Amino acid sequence: MKTINIAIDGPSGAGKSSISKAVAGDLGFIHVDTGAMYRAIGLFALRNGCLTPEQITERIDEIEVELKFIGGSQRVMLCGEDVTDYIRSPEVSMSASKVSAVPAVRAHLLDLQKKIASENNIIMDGRDIGSVVLPHADLKIFLTASAEERASRRYLELQEKPDCPTYEEVLNDIRRRDDNDMHREIAPLIQPEDAVLVDSSRMGFNEVVEKITALIHEKLD
Repeated sequence: MKTINIAIDGPSGAGKSSISKAVAGDLGFIHVDTGAMYRAIGLFALRNGCLTPEQITERIDEIEVELKFIGGSQRVMLCGEDVTDYIRSPEVSMSASKVSAVPAVRAHLLDLQKKIASENNIIMDGRDIGSVVLPHADLKIFLTASAEERASRRYLELQEKPDCPTYEEVLNDIRRRDDNDMHREIAPLIQPEDAVLVDSSRMGFNEVVEKITALIHEKLD
């Protein structure tokens, strides 16, 4: 039985994960947040002092990343530990951006991502889903927003934390991640030619969910 694969790519802070999760819930699909996989490896690198590509490559076979889907919610396991609640800090975010440029890391996760897609109806989000992981996806969407808008959203999320950075720091972090993701040698962030562009800069959360859900229904119908 053929599975249905939807690829959603876009820059950091575009809302890919929250939007994809909501759309997947509406459709009864599994949501796969590939960025969380790279964040898990970024967390491993921070915890173990792997500061260079060579160091993380040397230890890649030790790193076990697994996604568990519990009640429709994705949990991220790192070497048997549930690290879902530890991978969203700015420090882990930057580490994830760095390790994602390491060929051994991408190869390590690619088979797992493809296996999940071959066995389930999924909405998979990331940076290179439509271009590399699922080049034959049933529908490809490139979800973006201005750097300033993405920084504002992220800043609002982080305000609840005691060590909240300033808006300017969040904006600079977004811009650094954009530069890293677009200029890395392996699988850089691009908008695939056959992807539908959705710019959410002036759209609310529910409006984006409805837009993408409609695009999927239109494609599948």
